Amino acid sequence: MKWSFRIATVSGIEVRVHATFLILLAFYGFASYRHAGPVAALAGVIFILILFACVLLHEFGHAFAARRYGIRTPDITLLPIGGLARLERMPERPGQELVVAAAGPAVNVVIALILFAFGARIGSVASVTPEQATGIALLDALLAVNLILVAFNLLPAFPMDGGRMLRAILSFRMDRARATQIAASVGQAFAVFLGIVGLFNYNFILVLIAVFVYFGAAQEATMTRMQAMTRGLSVSDVMVKRFEKLTRGAVLQDAVDLLLSGTQHEFPVVAGDGSVAGILTREDMINGLKQGGPNELVVTHMHRDIPTVHLHDSFEKAFQTMNACNCPALPVLDSSGQLVGLITPENLGELIMVNSAISRQQEHS
Repeated sequence: MKWSFRIATVSGIEVRVHATFLILLAFYGFASYRHAGPVAALAGVIFILILFACVLLHEFGHAFAARRYGIRTPDITLLPIGGLARLERMPERPGQELVVAAAGPAVNVVIALILFAFGARIGSVASVTPEQATGIALLDALLAVNLILVAFNLLPAFPMDGGRMLRAILSFRMDRARATQIAASVGQAFAVFLGIVGLFNYNFILVLIAVFVYFGAAQEATMTRMQAMTRGLSVSDVMVKRFEKLTRGAVLQDAVDLLLSGTQHEFPVVAGDGSVAGILTREDMINGLKQGGPNELVVTHMHRDIPTVHLHDSFEKAFQTMNACNCPALPVLDSSGQLVGLITPENLGELIMVNSAISRQQEHS
């Protein structure tokens, strides 16, 4: 994710913090300082850090549950609105998805039970704020927050945990695409409700969560439709076959010429033997021009260590590979290792639009 940086690696999973999270810390620190002075400011920042440690453990619950089913989690990112575990994919078996989705809230339940065992008591929800954290027992505040996290995450607002659990339950009785559509519609309805509540109460964090849920539900529904539409297709069925490429000795001006002469935005960079050395994107190009000018070598600014897929691999495998590496494009090789195609986000979007149009036409005919 852009604007995030790695702070640790735990069990092969990168823990990343988004830059906006630091803004959140500064905001609450300043608010606490204005409310009750420097001691309150320090207490407010510490409280937020401990709170997000609980959020991080919640996300590790999802990650370790997914690992049980052979699904990797490349990274977990902490955002102002919570945490995001980037799983390679969600399990398609309803029972497995139910376990993975429930694992996060289950971690918060365990944390709450441990805090209760150490003498914590549930205080009023209103008292659990950084400004007031110095006036209540820290354990009480953390107990209340973890219970709130459990309740909030169990709301059937797809793609939150409760929404994923709803999809899993629905998937026992109907196909996954239909279950996803229903869960996404419920999630968007909840998002509208949360957004209205947030606006009337001037709670902009709640508004941000509502926006995230609304568009996240739409994106998940689109991805599930795409997977349903492309099931059974191979990489050769969906790849871009006509594309331009750059050599390792090319400079940014060569890339600019190709960019302006067509509609391609991602350019594979190939070595002398035809092997793929990397991918140069339009953004890489613009940043390179700003830093070094048009005579900079493209290899200086390209994305390296890009995984490849084979011409006859299934599209599902390619999609999972692309999601796992978070790469801008996926080179396609033939049996001799030569570059014969590209899979890009743009051509996947076009594939979705075409297949959606065909599906609607078939429904009406």
